[in-house]
Amino acid sequence: MSTTPSRQLETFPNPRPARDYEVRFECPEFTCVCPKTGQPDFATIRIRYVPDALCVELKSLKLYLWSYRDVGAFHEAVTNQIADDIIAAVAPRKLVVEGDFLVRGGIHTVVEVRHEAPGRG
Repeated sequence: MSTTPSRQLETFPNPRPARDYEVRFECPEFTCVCPKTGQPDFATIRIRYVPDALCVELKSLKLYLWSYRDVGAFHEAVTNQIADDIIAAVAPRKLVVEGDFLVRGGIHTVVEVRHEAPGRG
């Protein structure tokens, strides 16, 4: 596997597909770029999901999050894009992605995206 930033999320089969269990990831070193100023934005990205048939492979997730370093994106857009990409890769039963961004312009921003697979609620 490469060590270059990548938008490709790799997966592996869920070892216990009959059981609901939650997987949590926390990336306290997430960075992207403010689309207005070009200055770096720093955040902690928290991901919680209940896998269905597939799980997210950890190193590919690290490289995926790293790929945002030079991307200009609003907090809301980048948090939603991360959720969309995880949903597309593993079709989780449930997913929460939280972008907890450091203060910019005197405002601390937290964006939370929730997803639940149809028929699970």
